[in-house]
Amino acid sequence: MDSFVTRCSLFILLLLGVVVARAEVQPPMLLWPNGAPGALGGEDKDKPTLTPYLPDPSIASGSAIVVCPGGGYGGLAAHEGRDYAEWLNQNGVAAFVLKYRLGSQGYRHPRMLEDAARAVRLVRSNAGQWKLDGERVGIIGSSAGGHLASTLLTHFDAGNPAATDPIDRFSSRPALGILCYPVVTMGVFTHQGSRNNLLGKEPSPELLWQLSNELQVTPSTPPTFLWHTVEDTAVPIENSLQFASALRKAGVPFDLHIYEKGRHGIGLADKAPYRNVHPWANDCLFWLKQRGFLK
Repeated sequence: MDSFVTRCSLFILLLLGVVVARAEVQPPMLLWPNGAPGALGGEDKDKPTLTPYLPDPSIASGSAIVVCPGGGYGGLAAHEGRDYAEWLNQNGVAAFVLKYRLGSQGYRHPRMLEDAARAVRLVRSNAGQWKLDGERVGIIGSSAGGHLASTLLTHFDAGNPAATDPIDRFSSRPALGILCYPVVTMGVFTHQGSRNNLLGKEPSPELLWQLSNELQVTPSTPPTFLWHTVEDTAVPIENSLQFASALRKAGVPFDLHIYEKGRHGIGLADKAPYRNVHPWANDCLFWLKQRGFLK
């Protein structure tokens, strides 16, 4: 009996492996082939990119999510980039991992926001090629990547129909947002390292207000899924609570999940094939299904 169960388990894992293996990872794409606005040079760090992860066509839902890894605006955490993309692919969602410009490499706001906005526009402009629904393009971000995602959720635009660059004609408004233990505020509950990397050490009061995204929520802000842990000692839980409160006041649909246990930066708390993920991931899939992002 034990050997039969073992054989069955191995067979199931092999089947799962086939599904994961058939996902397609494409080479990174330059957001701006002729150079990014405000680029400080021509090195790799000056060239923001987007890496497409496309799910197996048999399970593809036609939806897409731009992935913003965390790292305090000083680095990019692979487990909040590649791992999220693979997990989304496993569930039929196309994922696009954003390599955005960083404060540790000399960049400050608005360069990071420009990169995120361009990423959403780029996915929409290529929706036909990737067999996507351009109306179902969301964004996910963790920690400082969550700040970047929440910045786009509150600072998007409809695109410029008269733009010479056809990509700039597309809206940068995500259809929804997923914020994982996010930095949201630049106020008392901020993550100081992220703030310094984004705005410098002496930002103006106006800039602090503008990038405190809980203060920028309007009824047009997209529906948002947020999660945080009480034990997070790096980014206070108030970041998620304040953003959720602002969404409620504005009448924007949201899901807020607060877990007692868990350190900052845990991501999925699992590796491929992502079958023992942190509960937030399954809660998020339930929400994505409700929002029409899953089959």
